[in-house]
Order: sequence, then C-alpha cells, then structure tokens
Amino acid sequence: MGKASRKKRQSAADRSGTSARRAPFVARPFEGLADETEWVGMREILPAASAHVTVVVPEGTVAGGLDVPAGEQQVRLVTVLPAAMPAVHRDSGEVLVALQSRTSSGDASRDVAQSILTALASEAGSSVNSVRPATEDTPRLQDLLAEGQRLEVEVYDDFGFWLGEDATAEQKAALEEMNDTAVPMARVEGSDSAFWCLMSGRAYIRWILAQDEDTALQALARLAAADEEDLGEGTELIGAFRACGLLVPVIEVPADSTAADHGQALAALQERYDAALAQEEPLTEAQRRARSALVARQVTLR
Repeated sequence: MGKASRKKRQSAADRSGTSARRAPFVARPFEGLADETEWVGMREILPAASAHVTVVVPEGTVAGGLDVPAGEQQVRLVTVLPAAMPAVHRDSGEVLVALQSRTSSGDASRDVAQSILTALASEAGSSVNSVRPATEDTPRLQDLLAEGQRLEVEVYDDFGFWLGEDATAEQKAALEEMNDTAVPMARVEGSDSAFWCLMSGRAYIRWILAQDEDTALQALARLAAADEEDLGEGTELIGAFRACGLLVPVIEVPADSTAADHGQALAALQERYDAALAQEEPLTEAQRRARSALVARQVTLR
C-alpha cells in the first residue's frame, strides 16, 4: 500500500473514531534512518539534547481528530520536556517534541511520528499533554522525514533549552528542579555516538554500536577474549545496554577524567572493533565464554 492510500485510510479511521489495529512491534525502530545511533542516543541515553528536523506531511493527514498542515514542517526534537509532556507548540510557532515521552505502541518510530503530527495539528501557544496511541496506520518517521534528513544532535549540560519567551513560572520552576538532578554528559570524539557521563562520583562512556545486537555482541566477544575491549589502563568494560535493537557497551573510566581525555583511545577501540566485525570464522571456545559473560551483564532499557 502506498503512502497516499495509507494516509487516506488513517484519516478516515481517525475522523470516524473507529479502532485501528495495534501497531506491530519493531525491535529496531530507527533502522533505515540516517544516524540511527544518534536517534537511539536521544531516545534512550542522553538526558539533555536536541536536534532540528524537517518532516513532509502529506495532504489529508489527521492526528488527534485535527488536520495536520501539509507540506514541509520544521520540528525541534528534544530528549524531554517539563512535566513529561510529549510536545509543545509555542506562541512563536516553534514545535518541540520529546523523544523520551511514554511509549504507547510497540514501535517507537510510530510513537514519535504520532507526537510530531499531534503537535503540528495543535494550536500555537498550547501544550500537548497526551497523544493518542499509535496504530498500524500511523506513519513512521521513515515515512515523514524529508529525503536525506540527517540528525545533528546537540548535547547540553542542563535543561535550559526548554525555555522560550513564553515560559511560565511553573516551567521555570520545573527547569530548576530538573537541573538539580541532571547527569553531566558530553560527546566523546573518536567514534560515532559515544558519550561520557558522571554518575555518583564515577565516570563512564556509553558507546552506541551501529550494528544489530547479535553482530555487535559477537565482535565485542572477540575483543573481550583478547583483552582488547576497553580503553587501556584504568578503564573497564563493565557491561552493556540493549536499546532499540542496538548494543551500548558501558566502559568505566577514571572519575577525574573528561570526555576529551578518551577520544584517541576510543578511536583505537573503534578500529579494533571494525576488524573484529570483519572476521567470519566461528567463535572460539574462549570467545564463546566471553560472549556468555557479556550477555549475563546486559540490561534492556525500557
């Protein structure tokens, strides 16, 4: 079914109030998008970050019972918004959509797309406090984003990016409260989508790998069996997250270090990882043990 047919069916169901079938589960929801690891970072890893994107809305698109303006639309994606709101449509016309708001389906791509469309359909100067659950007829980000769209993520030290000229006293108070609990995080050069963070006096690097979980895990096991999985003396691979179908190794580094201190070592680790990916022979017994140890230390986000 083409996009036009899907939009027509979606619009008809939305206006009539009939129930569409639940969105199918997608283990790797951002696959196929440029900068998939950056999407996963904003969705699951980064506390405070934003990125601007252009979406192309087809004629006749409806969200929350309201018509969505057709054509190219500018949206600012953010990690979170005050009071866990899904989106805000400011008086200025700027639309902010939170990627880390509660999911309502098995496909994070559809959930984010639904929030975007709902925010675009809302009146300027309004907050979007709830979004209808995405269904199988809800478009995905892969359907909406402008051709060739990249995700250029800016990481912040705090949540000041929330505030616009129309910020309320309640929003300013929420900002102060959130800033008090913000986890310091900064990008580490040397590899795509690697982030240094400081938590409870300990420092870590979260490194989002671009391959599917099984492929990444096998390469990481080869490195672990050869004691080549960390960043050198004083660092340790302590485990990994599973997030949106990707693997996120977590490396503990000295607490007094900064993100800039690890760029060269991370670039060398990336080279070793790429070489391990290229190996095709079956895992050795030692590598299989290393793989099992890594699996035992994995944690699934969400």
